[in-house]
Amino acid sequence: MQLEITDLTRTFKDAAAVDHISCTLGNGVYGLLGVNGAGKTTFMRMLCTLLLPTSGSICLEGTNIFSMDGAYRRLLGYLPQDFGFYPDFTIQDYLLYIASIKGLRPAYARKRAELLLHQMGLWDVRKKKMKKLSGGMKRRAGIAQAMLNDPQILILDEPTAGLDPGERIRFRNLISEIADRRLVLLSTHIVSDIEYIAGEILLMKNGKLMLTGTAQELTASVPEQVWRCTVPRDRLAHYLQYYQVSNIRNTPDGAELRILSPSCPAEGAVPEQASLEDVFLYHFGEKEGADHDSV
Repeated sequence: MQLEITDLTRTFKDAAAVDHISCTLGNGVYGLLGVNGAGKTTFMRMLCTLLLPTSGSICLEGTNIFSMDGAYRRLLGYLPQDFGFYPDFTIQDYLLYIASIKGLRPAYARKRAELLLHQMGLWDVRKKKMKKLSGGMKRRAGIAQAMLNDPQILILDEPTAGLDPGERIRFRNLISEIADRRLVLLSTHIVSDIEYIAGEILLMKNGKLMLTGTAQELTASVPEQVWRCTVPRDRLAHYLQYYQVSNIRNTPDGAELRILSPSCPAEGAVPEQASLEDVFLYHFGEKEGADHDSV
């Protein structure tokens, strides 16, 4: 299973939401990382044939997906950021309804719904109405509907939004379990979710893919050193203005900072191993000042 994306572009009026993206996606988990407005959702909607590209192509094993029509969509599972549902449906009724829309045979649909209700921790509340669910439960129901047809291509837009830590762990384990035989593309603002399960990460900024690679390759690409240091609290504003600070922790001795800087930012600063959060900060973070001189 391989998607070949070539020079893919989507413009709205004069602005390019997706700007000449080219990449190849095969089986495995891909993490799409970027700030709001980077073009992630537009990119995913084109992969799901919900938006036509302005130019460029998306091909599955050499065939344009927009010419495949239902044959492509039968291979696809999709969870949008906001998915619709009938509020008076129970979770189980909702899944069976979506299964009927997807054209699944009733016996198979019941079996898949039961399996997914167990996998997503929803079996005990399967008779609960959708309107009564918490945000996390609704998200789990959305993930379950995306997987009803056992898709070969699974596209998940912010799948862990609203999930508590235990639910996120359950989701990551499920994706890791099924990813060896399908293509999974997910976007999230929770960097650790991508770091744990994605074999390859795609950094997207201003509609372009600016960097791709494994978590290790991306952390190795950061040219600036990561430092840990403790500074007086009355100097904290200065460091926030002139440095990229990825973490602040109050201690009895002051404020412990994690800083990206090409040179030692303070006396006693200790170098640290870069993380994926540091990569995100380096490429997407902002600071007011521009100088990195040691203080």
